[in-house]
Amino acid sequence: MSADPYAYTFPHSDLLSVGGLNPIDLQMIFTRAEEHFARNQGEDKKLGTLKGLTQINLFFEASTRTLASFELAGKRLGADVVNFSAGNASIKKGESLADTALTLAAMKPDLLVVRHGSAGAARFFAQTTGIATVNAGDGAHEHPTQALLDSFTLIQRWGDVAGRRIAIVGDILHSRVARSNIALLNLMHAEVRVCGPATLLPGDIDQWGVSVFHDLDQALEGCDAVMTLRIQRERMSNGLLASEREYGALYGLNHQRLEHAKPDCLIMHPGPMNRNVEISSALADDPDISLILDQVESGVAVRMAILELLAQKAPSMTWQDRVNYREGDA
Repeated sequence: MSADPYAYTFPHSDLLSVGGLNPIDLQMIFTRAEEHFARNQGEDKKLGTLKGLTQINLFFEASTRTLASFELAGKRLGADVVNFSAGNASIKKGESLADTALTLAAMKPDLLVVRHGSAGAARFFAQTTGIATVNAGDGAHEHPTQALLDSFTLIQRWGDVAGRRIAIVGDILHSRVARSNIALLNLMHAEVRVCGPATLLPGDIDQWGVSVFHDLDQALEGCDAVMTLRIQRERMSNGLLASEREYGALYGLNHQRLEHAKPDCLIMHPGPMNRNVEISSALADDPDISLILDQVESGVAVRMAILELLAQKAPSMTWQDRVNYREGDA
């Protein structure tokens, strides 16, 4: 840690939402992530930053990408990483969420990564245990590290997202990814559009600081990037979606549709994809346009940065760093 009295130390003990972050926090996260991203390109990917610390990944919902990403991030930093899945959790046998939290706290881990189907679950674990907690997705509420890795991926291409027009397409109503991305992109001064059928848009979407569209071709006009979202049937009630075939015809993204956007428009998807429904396979696999695998790669670096910062094992931002950042921001 820097001894500079004007240094800015990451002030958060948890990452539960993007709402509490400010531009200096983002600069710290992305600066650390950039260093990890570069290291991850080489043969020696391991650091000892978190050596001696224990990280518990507590996932009450099934996950492949997010769980593997957090596990790799922790292990590359030298932490002892333990995964608890919903299928093996005592809560399946009737244990309360509070008892689960207190039991884990008694084991004295240093970091908790929590995914749960209910909004607010990660905050509950943070408040109950007092352990540094990362929200890896809570119901249809938030998924802050996904939003951070999405923006980081775009920054790697553009340098900044400010002033860029970005469309988020699909099941906004049930998407924690959309909520976190909208909040973060607004903070970073991007122009955000959302598009989907009326049944899959929140009733108060006009208050989210976005432009709302129901016609995909119109929504794509002049866009620099498009984020397509998975149709979350497991969270839907009957009647919200007529059929996947109809949805694909109206809102599925493909090369022909993308002609309405800017010529160098990029496409993203948080995964897992319903190919040829939300996005065509040809577009998803197009290396000149698709950032989908870049998002996965960025995720490890961003989560390494988050774990370091929450554990207070990352350098502070010095006074001069802040001056340089503010000059660049201007």
